[in-house]
Amino acid sequence: MKATIWHNPKCGTSRKTLAILQESEGVELTIVEYLKTAPSRDKLAQLFRDAGMTPQEGLRVRGSPAEELGLTKDDVSGDAILDAMAKEPILINRPLVETEKGVRLCRPQDIVHEIL
Repeated sequence: MKATIWHNPKCGTSRKTLAILQESEGVELTIVEYLKTAPSRDKLAQLFRDAGMTPQEGLRVRGSPAEELGLTKDDVSGDAILDAMAKEPILINRPLVETEKGVRLCRPQDIVHEIL
């Protein structure tokens, strides 16, 4: 099974999720350090759609400039959040994992088992 993780090596939850993926038999893993190689706006939209979540739910607030950019207000559109995430990938909550079984925001890390 192919799996892609949008990973931040400084994040403990991301490292734990990566370890689960690396220890899982039969997983062909692609690791994308999204702060270095940001997903496109279209890819982000697809990931959130496939995960059954809104861009607002995928927005990283803690440790990001989301509040200063006004992205946490109730009237901010999903499109505006996706645009901001594409420009500033620190706004993307992580880790996102995609397999043929779906996409999950793996917080906590054990959620990854749902798509393995």
